[in-house]
Parts: sequence; structure tokens; C-alpha cells
Amino acid sequence: MSGVASVVSLVELLRGNPGSCRWTGGLNPVDLARAERELGTPLPPSYRCFLAEAGSCEVDGTDFLGVYRTPAMGDALLGTVGGTLDARTDPRFPPDLLIIQYDGMGGLVCLDLARRDRSGEAPVVVWDPGSADRGGPERLADDFGSYALRQCTQALTRGG
Repeated sequence: MSGVASVVSLVELLRGNPGSCRWTGGLNPVDLARAERELGTPLPPSYRCFLAEAGSCEVDGTDFLGVYRTPAMGDALLGTVGGTLDARTDPRFPPDLLIIQYDGMGGLVCLDLARRDRSGEAPVVVWDPGSADRGGPERLADDFGSYALRQCTQALTRGG
């Protein structure tokens, strides 16, 4: 299943489990373009689809940052945009990574834009400050969609 098809299944999963799933709501095209502009790169297709459909989500304790706003922060794009721009101030953080999730153990789950495939999808990796000493970030999945669908399905299975 492609990354985008996996996101379509993920959105169906979210809608089918309203008691266990929350999401902020899809981004409009203007905010998607703004997120890409602020990050300085086009987003991988499956992540772009996720942002357009869900914005961000939480499924029984499994969170995906996505992109969203809060009243307290006004017009600022939070989640992947704010987290990635903040992480880029650390010289150890590779500039081609986009943060999509925190792993709860000090690692950052990211999309590795330096390794995009022909369709523009980027693999999901986990990075921490010691990653370079271990040969680089650990690869978790080929694309955002398959990773997110797997993680959310497992969260619902554990929770139910």
C-alpha cells in the first residue's frame, strides 16, 4: 500500500474510533504552502495528505505532531513546523529532518528528506544527539503513511 493510501486508511481509522482518536482538523492549502515555505522544503506526499486531512492526531497515547495553531500562540504554526525550526538551532540536528513525533525516550521521530524516493516520500527515522556515533538515525519505515497507520492501529489494539 502506498504512503498516501495508508493515510486514507488512517483517516478512516480515526473517524471510525471517535472515543479513542482526536485530531485537530485538516490544514487549508494556504497553511500547507506556508508550512512548506517556513520549513524550506516540499512535504512528502503522505505527510502532506495527513496534514490536509487530519492536521495532527492522538490515538490512545500515540501522538503525531502534525501542524496546528492554538489561540495562545496566534498565527504561529506549531507541531512539525515549530518543533523542527527549534531543533534546527541545535548544530547536531541534521537539517534534512522534519520532526513528526517524540518517542518518549529522548528521541525525535522524523522524516528524512535527504533520502526521498522517486515519488517524493521520505523514510521515517528516529534521531537523538548520539545518533551520529551509531552511524546515523535508525530507519523505522519507508514513508509517513505506513508508519502512522501501523502505530495508530497498534495503539488501538493495546487500548482496546
